[in-house]
Amino acid sequence: MTIAASWQRLRTSLVNSAGTIVFGMEDGTVSIFGLIFGVAATTSSTAAVVIAGASGAVAAAVSMMAGVFLDVETTRDEIAARRSSLRSGLVADADALAAALPLRLTAAGLTQQQSAALVGAVKHDREALGGLLLALQGAPEAPQNPWEQALWMLLADFFAAAVPILPFVMLPIPQARLVSAAVTIALLVALGIGRARIAKRSTMRGIAETVSIGVAAALAGIAIGVLINRAFAG
Repeated sequence: MTIAASWQRLRTSLVNSAGTIVFGMEDGTVSIFGLIFGVAATTSSTAAVVIAGASGAVAAAVSMMAGVFLDVETTRDEIAARRSSLRSGLVADADALAAALPLRLTAAGLTQQQSAALVGAVKHDREALGGLLLALQGAPEAPQNPWEQALWMLLADFFAAAVPILPFVMLPIPQARLVSAAVTIALLVALGIGRARIAKRSTMRGIAETVSIGVAAALAGIAIGVLINRAFAG
C-alpha cells in the first residue's frame, strides 16, 4: 500500500469516526478534569496529583475503548443477524415480503404513488428488495469496524485526558491549577464546536453544554475531595 493510499485510508477512518473521537475526547476531558482538581484541592504533592490523573486517564481510556468495541461489535452482529434472517425470508417467501412492502413504505412517510413505484421497481429483484427492507429496518450498508472505533476512542480519550494533567507535570500546583483550567476550558470549547457541527445544531448551545458539564465535573471533584479530606483530617 502506497503512502498516499495509507493517508487516504486514515483520513476516511478519521471522518467515519468523528463522532466516536469527539465523544472520547469529551469523556476523557470531563472525567479527568474533575478527578485531578479534586485531588489538587486537597494536596500540595505534585506526584499525588499526577499519579491520580494518569491512573484515572489510563483506566478511563481502556474502559471506554472496551465499551465502544463491545457496542460496535454487538451492533455489527445484530445487523448480520438481520441480514441472514432477511435472506432466509426472501428465499422462503419473497412474494409475501413484497406484498407487505407498500404498507411499510407508507408508514415510513412515502405516498401511495411513491410506494407503488418502489415496489414495482424491486419486487422482481431479490437483491434490491432485500436492500430496501434493510434500509427500512435502519441497518447501514457498511457496519463500523469495532477495532477501528475502539482504537480511535482509546487515542481520543487518553489524549484529551492528558490536557488537564500536563500543567501539573510542568508547573507548581498553584500555577498549574490556573493553566490546567484555562487549557481544559479551551479544549471543551473546541469540543462543543465539534459536537455542534456533527449534530448540525447551534454552536453556542454546543459550547455552553460542553463547558458547563466540564466545569460541573471540576466543581464536583473539588467538593468531594474537600469533604473527604476534612472527614479524615477531623
